[in-house]
Amino acid sequence: QVQLVESGGGLVQAGGSLRLSCAASGRTSSINYLGWFRQAPGKEREFVSAISWNAGSTATADSVKGRFTISRDSAKNTVYLQMNSLKSEDTAVYTCAAKIGGGIFVREYAYDYWGQGTQVTVSS
Repeated sequence: QVQLVESGGGLVQAGGSLRLSCAASGRTSSINYLGWFRQAPGKEREFVSAISWNAGSTATADSVKGRFTISRDSAKNTVYLQMNSLKSEDTAVYTCAAKIGGGIFVREYAYDYWGQGTQVTVSS
């Protein structure tokens, strides 16, 4: 089992920044990817970014590329999502997820464990 706890959400003005954290515990050695997804009201959950737990390689959705950066601190078993130049359309619940196996990592069905999510609200 893997447990994930997000933090760092909140209310920010457009153009501002936030850093989300996702702390993993339990069988962290089994994690292959740690990803961030978001879901805005009335919309489907969408992929934001993911990082390879061991290699550190990353992937980021085009909608946030250049503004959001994913990183990890292996010693702390924590993954971060630095969000800059926030826009009102970034308002959503952001949730981190852990993927145990290999293969596709941009689809939510590929992930095995999920956190509770943290609300990000960007005011215009």
